[in-house]
Amino acid sequence: MTGPALEARAVARRGAFVLDVALHVDAGETVAIMGPSGAGKSTLLAVLSGLVRTHEGYVRVGGREMSAPAVHVPPQRRGTVLLSQDAHLFPHLSARDNVAFGLHRHGIRRADARRESERWLERVGLPGVGARFPRQLSGGQQQRVALARALATEPDVLLLDEPLIGLDPETAAEIRAMLGDQLPAAGAATVLVTHDVVDAAALADRLLLLEDGRRSQHGPVRDVLATPATAFGAAIAGVSRVPGRVGGGMWRAGRLALPAPSLADGAAVALVPTGAVRLAPRERAASDTLAVWTATVTRLDATVGGVRARTADPALGVDLPVSAVTDGALRIGGDVRFEVDPAHVRLVAGV
Repeated sequence: MTGPALEARAVARRGAFVLDVALHVDAGETVAIMGPSGAGKSTLLAVLSGLVRTHEGYVRVGGREMSAPAVHVPPQRRGTVLLSQDAHLFPHLSARDNVAFGLHRHGIRRADARRESERWLERVGLPGVGARFPRQLSGGQQQRVALARALATEPDVLLLDEPLIGLDPETAAEIRAMLGDQLPAAGAATVLVTHDVVDAAALADRLLLLEDGRRSQHGPVRDVLATPATAFGAAIAGVSRVPGRVGGGMWRAGRLALPAPSLADGAAVALVPTGAVRLAPRERAASDTLAVWTATVTRLDATVGGVRARTADPALGVDLPVSAVTDGALRIGGDVRFEVDPAHVRLVAGV
């Protein structure tokens, strides 16, 4: 086979919303898809899998036309498997027979399919559970069975729709590690839709950000997270993306000023880690080592470890301990003094 294992220009229309995104994935490669709610992530998977028929664009698997204006190959004949956050196991079949079902449908004799299914259950970390029914398995075990069933048929394309979202953190970490082992070995072109940047960083070769039905950024995972091009990209990378201007060796946005001796005058973006900003003591003054400014708090959001304060002039996200709220240091509409070490901020020329 030459060229990408999966090549597509996925187009779908739902009222005023239009999905139009190009994508290519090589065999053995994983591309992660991230985007805000309503960006079109699940619609993209539906188009790629054939669940949604499109009269625009195209989907090719191994160079074969699967979707085109006059072509629509049914999902079961595409060599494509879609695995969602719900394992969708047959409740009346054992774990062994759930895996064997797909193999038998592909022409493998029932006895051989059951033996092969036991091998796949071992590969996904479930030796000895073949006789159990789905109701006897935990959510994480059910997802492992579903993955074994998907990979056992050796699909050309594997589509994963947030497969870890309903699992507790420990189970999700275990299955993430298992996916890290199994996906490259499977050799399929994998598209992973996720809301968790850890999934993208751990499992994907490339990251595609989808916003309003369009591709807003695309490239190696590290590159996209290092230099986010949009506010959403910045949010998942754990930074605030603040447009400003450089003049006279200083970058400014609102009431925040940072030294920029190496940048020419003009537009520039500051990438400020949300955890790098702290509350400044009243007596603190700006210096060569610290930038200090006053900002108005516009919103407070709970986080796992505390609170994220959103500020205006400039717009920033600041991660602080919950004590900042309980002690009265933060309140919506209040002015607060912040400080940041400029060494922790990355300035990028352009907007």
